[in-house]
Amino acid sequence: MSCWQTIQDYGLRAVGIGERLLPREDFTLCQQFTLIGSGMIWNIYFGVMALACGFFLATALGVGKASANPWLRKPAEWFIFVFRGSPLFIQFFFGYFLFLTLKSNYAFFDPFTAAWLGALIVLFFNTAAYAGEIFYGALQSIPKGDVEAADAYGLSGWSRFRRVIWPTMLRLAWPAYTNEAIFLFHSTTLVFLSGFPAWQQRGDALYYASYFADKTFNPFVPYPILAGYFILLTLIVIAAFGLINMRLNRHLPQQRRQKMRLRLNLIR
Repeated sequence: MSCWQTIQDYGLRAVGIGERLLPREDFTLCQQFTLIGSGMIWNIYFGVMALACGFFLATALGVGKASANPWLRKPAEWFIFVFRGSPLFIQFFFGYFLFLTLKSNYAFFDPFTAAWLGALIVLFFNTAAYAGEIFYGALQSIPKGDVEAADAYGLSGWSRFRRVIWPTMLRLAWPAYTNEAIFLFHSTTLVFLSGFPAWQQRGDALYYASYFADKTFNPFVPYPILAGYFILLTLIVIAAFGLINMRLNRHLPQQRRQKMRLRLNLIR
């Protein structure tokens, strides 16, 4: 079987398209690259969806924790404390157990026992808690002069938050939030190691890397391939978030770098 045929058969196997049976013998390097790359579809799905949804909850948590109203501050503080204080692996385990219990009583929760929804909800809450703490710290670091200037211009309430406080918060928090995004994508490898099962062997990248390591008794091929995929994904995340960071800081003056000048030192 040619490498191109292998890509056609296994390139989308992780999402149920292509060959259903996994290779059993004569494992080639192309098969390992293709199947592990196919599993990366799940890692990207979990990371992108959890970030996109968790960003808004994180903003609400950061604002709630900074609020003077105890009815807003205390729930935000406890939510952040619980999800930051417990390991993500345990959160997956309890999340699956909770959804499985609810499923036995209510048919509505049947999809929640699948990884595509149940594990996504756990990741969504987890990243929202970490990012909420980051945004809270950024809110505490906003210069008072910015808020006073907004008051001087007659901005108040939602208008002041949308035009001054929220953009400044994002600008201050974005480098740390970029790190949280990278850690989140790495954390997606825990999904199919936890209680959520891989239906019909449709797992993520680590699932297939572990499969090849078990079958070949050689972990030094599939795991470096997995690491290479995640390094490439990390570079893409850094580049995308870097562009957003440039957009957030577009109003700030850019530092001019002086060009190096080579001069002969004739007189010491």
